[in-house]
Amino acid sequence: MVTKRDFYDVLGVNKSASEAELKAAYRKQALQWHPDRNKSPEAEQKFKEINEAYEILSNADKRAAYDQYGHAAFEPGGMGAGGFAGFGGASPFGGQTRTYQNGPFTYTYYTGGSPSAGSGQEGFEGFDFSDPFEIFEQFFGGASPFSGRQQRIPHYSISLEFLDAAKGCEKEVVIEGKMRTIKIPAGVDDGSRIKFEDFYLSVDVKPDKVFKREGADVVVDVDLPFTMAILGGEIDVPTIDGDLTLKIRPGTQPGTMVRLANRGIKHLHSSSRGNEYVRLIVKLPEKLTREQREILEEFKKVYPERSRREDRGWF
Repeated sequence: MVTKRDFYDVLGVNKSASEAELKAAYRKQALQWHPDRNKSPEAEQKFKEINEAYEILSNADKRAAYDQYGHAAFEPGGMGAGGFAGFGGASPFGGQTRTYQNGPFTYTYYTGGSPSAGSGQEGFEGFDFSDPFEIFEQFFGGASPFSGRQQRIPHYSISLEFLDAAKGCEKEVVIEGKMRTIKIPAGVDDGSRIKFEDFYLSVDVKPDKVFKREGADVVVDVDLPFTMAILGGEIDVPTIDGDLTLKIRPGTQPGTMVRLANRGIKHLHSSSRGNEYVRLIVKLPEKLTREQREILEEFKKVYPERSRREDRGWF
């Protein structure tokens, strides 16, 4: 007999996990073990296990039953030879039993009823242990590749440069032996899944040397000469729409972040955009000429005295 893993362990959360924590854990695990992205032999079984765990724990009633009875809550004749108290060893869900065959797996589901319907028993009302892979459709959109309700739609993947994903683009791809032009919407992220008319497309976005993405926001590190940090000036900074001239205030400190509103990445299904954050990295010279050193020595003589006077409130 195969022993099932604890559903909380499957998702990598503790028993007090919130709904948001469950969703985040499910998304991470499902993307990691989706068989179209993970080609390891155990991917299909892992993916099924992850969906089944989320199917139970994301439903308040099912989660309560699982916390009290464990896996036995969802097995016919569970909780020992006598089954659940008051159920006489039958499925606690009542209704119909359905068995599906999908590849090497056989699944049995209990749907369409409750113990109180026709059995005179109370409790466990509203349970409908559906195909655990249906949760993938609800969470990510599109059909589960394991669903037996319809013919599986082909699933392909494409690798994109950062700017192509951020700004959107058109690509020519070969689908079932035919060259096709597809439009990638602006704002797709690594792991995004796009449904076209007759196939799905998973997107892998390559890391960029300049831009770092944080949701719809973009972070850029810009080297700033120390003289400009002190005196102020103007410097060109990169954005996803091209270079932009940024004014630097005198006395800018190392690590200063400048927000460029609406210069980030477009939100999918929306016209709004995120922001760009420019982090100013003050660059100090590694070598000085004799003249530069003499100038800094003179500055050194003046600046500390002025700083002490400012601290004492003399100015």
